[in-house]
Amino acid sequence: MAIQDYEDTLDDSAEEVASFDNHKRGPSDWIQSTLHHNPSLVPLIVLVTSLAIFGFNTIGFDIGEKFFRPFSLSLILQQVAIVGIVGAAQSLVILTAGIDLSVGAIMVLSSVVMGQFTFRYGLPVEIAVLCGFAVGGLCGLINGVLVAIVRLPPFIVTLGTWQIILATNFLFSANETIRSRDIAQEAPLLQFFGTKLKYEGDMFPFLNGAVFTYGVIALVLLILFLAYVLNHTAWGRHVYAVGDDIDAAELSGVRTKRVLISVYVVAGLICALAGWALIGRIGSVSPTAGQFANIESITAVVIGGISLFGGRGSVMGMLFGALIVGVFTLGLGIIGTNPQWTYLLIGLLIILAVAVDQWIRKISA
Repeated sequence: MAIQDYEDTLDDSAEEVASFDNHKRGPSDWIQSTLHHNPSLVPLIVLVTSLAIFGFNTIGFDIGEKFFRPFSLSLILQQVAIVGIVGAAQSLVILTAGIDLSVGAIMVLSSVVMGQFTFRYGLPVEIAVLCGFAVGGLCGLINGVLVAIVRLPPFIVTLGTWQIILATNFLFSANETIRSRDIAQEAPLLQFFGTKLKYEGDMFPFLNGAVFTYGVIALVLLILFLAYVLNHTAWGRHVYAVGDDIDAAELSGVRTKRVLISVYVVAGLICALAGWALIGRIGSVSPTAGQFANIESITAVVIGGISLFGGRGSVMGMLFGALIVGVFTLGLGIIGTNPQWTYLLIGLLIILAVAVDQWIRKISA
């Protein structure tokens, strides 16, 4: 009987504590908890707000009609397609609490391999494309082994491989640019992702005039695929677990080394896809293209709400982050402001995004 009274007392105490906590939680706590469980909500809000600001003539410029044209909005997607694909690769690495400074170099080297193997060595374009993917996967494998097996810091590893891959790119290509006209005549498959599709139909009249490319379609399909894999497969859960606490993940049975290596290999393959899409975007194969892709991808990831400490975020948020940069670039361009304002505002967004991430992470501390 005494034991039963003790258990009843414990239950009453637990209810009182829960009631006290619920009364203690204010609007700030509710917002913090909501954003913690929905990390892509912040970039989505910023994206919608920026669209409203630039589109509805709220800042004294008559740009709403130009900005909300289907062609203008689809142009944003075209502009962020490459950054979005590279950002998807960067997202996987950062989710494991790492960082990859070599993604841009891998992208360019893969595109150069595709072009040079076709034109210099005379391989069928299909084989050359596969060789480009093989090079991207190999670069990712090297990064993964150095991080997971040798246990070197990801920042140092990818800083070094970035320089090595960049040098290899220039040495292998001999600084030669393969012209767009030559590619169109002899290997049009290399420009596949640059093919434009203009929508004109009755099913979605609000899209009439929009121009999409296969690169944009590839970006959307890639994001949807990765979102599913990360949220609904064991591999995806292991990626988050490694980023959240690698020691705890290893103790719970996760093969952390294998997960890390696979992440870097997949990131390398995605960078190769970006290299193929880059050829379609610019029309040519240039060893100097995409030099800022690594910084732009990190920008999209950070603004997109993926924590640099790993274990939290989504690739959908990264896409929102890339679109935010595209909206600012197009909107300020239509207004006619100095381009430096774009860099200033994006810089402020990066700092704000990191501050918000630090605030949100306090809930799990």
